[in-house]
Amino acid sequence: MPKTERLTPDKFKHEAREHAYADFLGAPDLAGLIDAGRLLETGVVLGDEAERAGTFLQADHSLVHAAVNQEGLEVLSTDQARQRYDWVDKEYRWKMVPPDADEYTRHAYERSRHGYFIRALAGAKATYPLQACLYIAQEGLAQAVHNIIIVEEGAELNIITGCVSSREVKHGMHIGISEFYVKKNAKLTFTMIHNWAERMHVLPRSAARIEEGGTFLQNYVCLVPVAYLQMNPALYLAGRGALVRSNTILVGTPGSFMDVGSRVFLQAPEARAEVIARTVTTGGDVINRGRLVGEVPGVKAHLECHGLLLTPRGLIHAIPELEARVEGAEMSHEAAVGKIAPEEIEYLMARGLDEDEARATIVRGFLNVKMDGLPEELQARIDEAIRQSQESIM
Repeated sequence: MPKTERLTPDKFKHEAREHAYADFLGAPDLAGLIDAGRLLETGVVLGDEAERAGTFLQADHSLVHAAVNQEGLEVLSTDQARQRYDWVDKEYRWKMVPPDADEYTRHAYERSRHGYFIRALAGAKATYPLQACLYIAQEGLAQAVHNIIIVEEGAELNIITGCVSSREVKHGMHIGISEFYVKKNAKLTFTMIHNWAERMHVLPRSAARIEEGGTFLQNYVCLVPVAYLQMNPALYLAGRGALVRSNTILVGTPGSFMDVGSRVFLQAPEARAEVIARTVTTGGDVINRGRLVGEVPGVKAHLECHGLLLTPRGLIHAIPELEARVEGAEMSHEAAVGKIAPEEIEYLMARGLDEDEARATIVRGFLNVKMDGLPEELQARIDEAIRQSQESIM
């Protein structure tokens, strides 16, 4: 039984006041609503957009800013996109994630407001990352959104998304439905960083389809306390030579429960996948899942789940699964959960570090997973967040 009970949407508020739309990120009303420092911790810049290809910003149930700075890209709310294009509902919305999958998807189906619709047109190659933020400013709110990301044939797009709550918010729920479509020879790098309050319940539900020659690089980072986190995206490699790389970094703090993983279905010849997870617990319970399904010959995939226990009060449960449905599917996995070895600490202490410094160095090295496709400044912020996280841990 998890330390934190999973709550249902009916335990939260569903109505929120409407926030004004801002034509530019420096608008006074926006500055009064959004904590720029909280966003910056997730790589979202509230200010000069010169090095961003576009921005989407939603606060509670309100769209407060959407803009693009480069031709060939489109940023709308999903509600706006549905009004503008009849093909959104016909071809994309609720086509990857079934609305009746569980009570959270049903709630989103009935009550979602906005979410981001991001599209890179065929051949467009974003010069800078595009940023998106889903922000909760109201205490006790259940925010439900539906995101749709489409990268057309030959396009390249890098999205940084921050999911953030105000410093004043202590309790709430976020349900995010996300559907990704990576077309032939397209490339999408998608980095999600969570910066929620410690009593938040967070339940993303997402799926992706990657077509022939497509590449999907997925990064997920959660280093801050959160009451309940459950996510297990389904990634479908549907075209020859499609590629997925998924990196996850988690820190489970006391009182938290995290159930996180990825499912990859290799459905076409020469499809490849690599799923890597690094988990540290300082007292929280973490389930680390990974499932690879080889459906045709000639696919290759690797799964790696490593966990580090820093206290006997915490728990890490690694669940790697390999399922080969045909001959010729080549898949492998590594799973390891353990404590810091005394000899590692002794080695570093012999070179001048005290015991706390030695432990902190080991934790930082363990969490230091190089993520593909990140801008240097975001990688630096993640490295700094890891450093601060391990200092607080120690």
